[in-house]
Amino acid sequence: MSNVGFIGLGIMGKPMAENLQKAGHKLFVYDVVSVPQNLVAGGAVACASSKEVASKGDIIVVMVPDTPHVDAVLFGKAGVAEGLSAGKVVVDMSSISPIATKDFAARINRLGCDYLDAPVSGGEVGAQQATLTIMVGGPETAFERVKPLFEKMGKNITLVGGNGDGQTTKIANQIIVALNIEAVGEALLFAAKAGADPARVRQALMGGFASSRILELHGKRMIDRTFDPGFRIELHQKDLNNALQGAKALQISLPNTATAQELFNACAAHGGKAWDHSALVKALELMADFEIAKKS
Repeated sequence: MSNVGFIGLGIMGKPMAENLQKAGHKLFVYDVVSVPQNLVAGGAVACASSKEVASKGDIIVVMVPDTPHVDAVLFGKAGVAEGLSAGKVVVDMSSISPIATKDFAARINRLGCDYLDAPVSGGEVGAQQATLTIMVGGPETAFERVKPLFEKMGKNITLVGGNGDGQTTKIANQIIVALNIEAVGEALLFAAKAGADPARVRQALMGGFASSRILELHGKRMIDRTFDPGFRIELHQKDLNNALQGAKALQISLPNTATAQELFNACAAHGGKAWDHSALVKALELMADFEIAKKS
């Protein structure tokens, strides 16, 4: 069993840490808000800083919202970098900028430690059930060392390439998810406005080529009006912002990604930044002046 540092115990991080604890790993944990008491009761050591976590753990996992948060955790005052010693592995499982990731990895490498970027997909349910998809960038030796931990948090675990490639893969994932949400929203809005029962339309489409997890799960959310996260719109905005910034740097156009981002922006402007990302449909409904509703 490993001594594992875990920083960031929010919606995703808490169940991920719980699964590592259930597997018998010794945890050293820190969160800027508070450490869940069930982890401490299970034997986790609550630390006073990221530096302390890094000094006590052999593998340090970071799971925080965005690029600036990772920067602060790693290199801020009493950050991970201050507590590292040679031979440790830092694993960032947040979803952040690939460009920043490459810089973070280089700085950690100069301290004699390995770095893996390992963002996840699967949401809160996947974190709870340890079925996350984990997309990893970094050296193969470090990947093999950390893989037993990944296997306690996820099912589909892939070493994609070098540092930054894990984050690039996550951005590709988020582009696909956002555009699928938009497509399902448009389809169900069209069906409902035309007078069809959107629930029955969804049921029919689930048996055809249009079937998808987005139609299955988020289509139901749209019909049932259940928009509690899940995965918050503000986090998907962050991911698509990374996609669009990357596209600018690569001198390519992602027109439909930009459209999806504008729809998320409209939701946020109407107080919806904390809605589940399936609520993108609300922006379409506002433009149509018509709301999808579950029929009895």
